[in-house]
Amino acid sequence: MSYVVRVNPISENSEGISTLWTLAYAETEKKRGGAELLATIRRNVTYTDLLDHLIKSECLWSAGNDEGIVGFALYRDRVVEALYVDRSCRRQGIARSMLTALRELEEPPLDAYALPGDRATKSIYESIGWKARLLTMRGE
Repeated sequence: MSYVVRVNPISENSEGISTLWTLAYAETEKKRGGAELLATIRRNVTYTDLLDHLIKSECLWSAGNDEGIVGFALYRDRVVEALYVDRSCRRQGIARSMLTALRELEEPPLDAYALPGDRATKSIYESIGWKARLLTMRGE
């Protein structure tokens, strides 16, 4: 099955993006550092309003096929804040295609976030030549 990366922001909420968003959010919440990343993404927006806020801000890009959206990238302020592909579609180059498309924008990303221990995400970023340059430590 082939996927087309749309290098345009998602312009409206749909069942497909809403479902993927809910899955991505739940997965991220469970991971080490996930709550902190989600707080960074939310800024001062509530969870209930966040997806619509991001869509209105034109910072969500999608990847999909004729059957619907299978992945998205959250990109704002020249930072890839989130990269998510549906579990059933992973390891097919979709995330890398989204990153490649974002890097071709007039204002390409300079940075990206990856959670501690998230080797898969770090590997995708490394595969396009990026290197880790900052690790934030926090005392409890």
